[in-house]
Amino acid sequence: MSRILMSQLTHPQRVRLLYKTILRLHRGLPAELRALGDNYVRDEFRRHLKCNPMEAQLFMTEWARYASTITQQLGIRGKPKGELGEEIDPKTVEMLKDDQVVQLYELMLAAKGVEDAQGK
Repeated sequence: MSRILMSQLTHPQRVRLLYKTILRLHRGLPAELRALGDNYVRDEFRRHLKCNPMEAQLFMTEWARYASTITQQLGIRGKPKGELGEEIDPKTVEMLKDDQVVQLYELMLAAKGVEDAQGK
């Protein structure tokens, strides 16, 4: 979408567009990862409905980066072109709040469970 058009959208419209874009991108993931990802995205977007403007900006930036990464990893046809995901920088983890670290750990366990179920 062009920058001019994006700048004309309200914040709620930009959030909704990003949310729907991510869910569309998840269609290219294996079924188990798609279900895990969709549930996580729904939960995260709900949690941040009433966050302050600074948190909202960081939230949108990180989710837009995620959407860009998934787009690159899935390619134009929506099929994984290799390994999905990326390593998290330890410095980034150090900046997380305690509840965010717990949430990240739980997500890792859920993702590992999906991988084990697929026989990887």
